[in-house]
Amino acid sequence: MVRRNLSVAAALAVALLLPAAAAEPPHYTFSPRPPGQIVQSALFYPAGEGMQSQWRAVASRVHLGGSAYQWYLSVYAINFDTATYKLQYRSPGNGPLLSRVTRAQGGLWLPLQSLHIVGAGELVRAGVQNLVVQSHESSADCGGASVAVFTYDWTAQHFRPVAVVTNGCALAASLVHGSTGDAIRLIGPYYSATAPLCCPTKERAVAYLRYAHGKWTESPSYFALKVP
Repeated sequence: MVRRNLSVAAALAVALLLPAAAAEPPHYTFSPRPPGQIVQSALFYPAGEGMQSQWRAVASRVHLGGSAYQWYLSVYAINFDTATYKLQYRSPGNGPLLSRVTRAQGGLWLPLQSLHIVGAGELVRAGVQNLVVQSHESSADCGGASVAVFTYDWTAQHFRPVAVVTNGCALAASLVHGSTGDAIRLIGPYYSATAPLCCPTKERAVAYLRYAHGKWTESPSYFALKVP
């Protein structure tokens, strides 16, 4: 019984030392609001689960006509004193990721877009989450897709992408949680250097994006990886 009580006391002591996620205010606001209709909203913690680190990523869209939408990714940090999420990043706007949709000759709105917040994973450091987002844009053909990993640079005080994977036609991402850390599973068609978009070398290729030993690596190297 004494040993059990000691174990419970030790577990409680450890739990008290760990940072806990702060409760989100029940009636929060965005400043400024995301453009258009909010389609997806997700909490994440770029400096660990604590009050000062609670952020929210929002995918929203503005209807332009027909099946055309201008998509936006807006990223906010909470101010608990005012229950307000303050804008830190927006694309298109002050950050790369999405293009501006414009009206082309003939009245078509191009490019056609889609955006999805994949989620947040502890990709670089335990307890610190990176935001993962996938997007797709197309005009005359099947277009191109990208998966972007974001972090907050506390030295430069700037939210930015740290790794971007691109591919022709399609690319889907999902988070994989493992004992050695998180990774991103990438699925899409693989094209050799001479393959046209109509005819992928491999219709369904699977690769994993990881951060290890101070750098981003993709294995196998099916898709184009860029580290800004």
